[in-house]
Amino acid sequence: MVSLMENRAARAELLTDISELRREVELAVRTPVIDVHTHVFPPEFDGLFLHGIDELLTYHYLIAETFRSTDLSHARFWEMTRAERADLVWQTLFVENTPLSEAARGIVSILDAFGLNPRSPDLEEARAFFRSQDPHEHLDRVLEIAGVSDVVMTNDPFNAREMLCWTNGTKSDHRFHASLRLDGLLNHWPAAVPTLVRHGLSVGAELNGSAVAELRRFLDEWIARMNPLYMAVSLPAEFKFPDTDVRARLIRDVVLPTARTHALALALMIGVRRGVNPALRAAGDGVGRADLTALERICAEYPDVRFLATVLSRENQHELCVSARKFNNLMPFGCWWFLNNPSIVSEITSERLELLGTSFIPQHSDASVLEQLIYKWGHSRIVIAASLYETYERLLQSGRAVTRQEIMRDVTRMFCGNFRAWVGLR
Repeated sequence: MVSLMENRAARAELLTDISELRREVELAVRTPVIDVHTHVFPPEFDGLFLHGIDELLTYHYLIAETFRSTDLSHARFWEMTRAERADLVWQTLFVENTPLSEAARGIVSILDAFGLNPRSPDLEEARAFFRSQDPHEHLDRVLEIAGVSDVVMTNDPFNAREMLCWTNGTKSDHRFHASLRLDGLLNHWPAAVPTLVRHGLSVGAELNGSAVAELRRFLDEWIARMNPLYMAVSLPAEFKFPDTDVRARLIRDVVLPTARTHALALALMIGVRRGVNPALRAAGDGVGRADLTALERICAEYPDVRFLATVLSRENQHELCVSARKFNNLMPFGCWWFLNNPSIVSEITSERLELLGTSFIPQHSDASVLEQLIYKWGHSRIVIAASLYETYERLLQSGRAVTRQEIMRDVTRMFCGNFRAWVGLR
């Protein structure tokens, strides 16, 4: 039985002052987060550890934006060196124009975090700073500034450079965890066959029983090598399940049995339209609205498999929340790619809180360049805090206040607890 004194102590902790409530939420969201989906690698992965101002400025977000303010041809741009492209992006978006977009503002936030001048007429200061950094010390500093405790990589067994790192027994930083990316297998089956054959698999273009067994063995070997937290694939907007195409057959006969055997979650990232403008290369991909009945069917047919899901179209967000209410083996995560803008993050986070409580993962960075972690988490924390505060304020208006402990519990659950439980990360 709770004593009278304990009851009074609990009531004394209730946050009924809205300014104090806001302050406690802003403090709580500073808690370290697990970044559940990135393309960032530690320094040990030689050639894959992307960092520094030139990598930041030649990221595809900023390339696409640059072409909206320059008459330079695509062909001429791709003939430039990386440094020349970075100079062009800087001159176009930061000198000749005000960096108002989220991607451009992100560069400003990164420079500010390191005490660098975001109004510099050139990149000399920034380049000198990043060249002077020890990679391991710089990594520690970035993770500390970003408030990121753990990073989940995207690991592709069809990437020759990365495969070499894994087969050579490269030891990764303990804060970095693998995820097994399946795009090469599921979305590019004919092109994947020669790579599989070179690695000793007896497979051909026909997906017969023998090929299925070989592919299961292939995934088993890579799971043993990587120890991934989950498997993942990005899917086009027209993805259907069940279906008669090769991708659906691979998911049904190879991927899902493997997920069951190894108790691995499968992350489905739905809504990509590849190569909308091929001249932009990686910057030329677009967004499509998906039919999420495919996601519901796969969740219903495989109730013993845990699914992480994120969708690229804003129009799909409400439907994803409703689907998650119906299937407790479905975990919505993040605001992916074109959705990672404050106005949309705010809308999605509020929508999820209203429909799912705290049973979702609010954000992931999708960062490819190390320092992007700083702005993506710095900006997201502000927006998530605002949505949380508004939710708690409405709860207070309805007659129930919250405590500091409850706020911290809620934030911890969303920032790391849900993911840890979902993938079994201790």
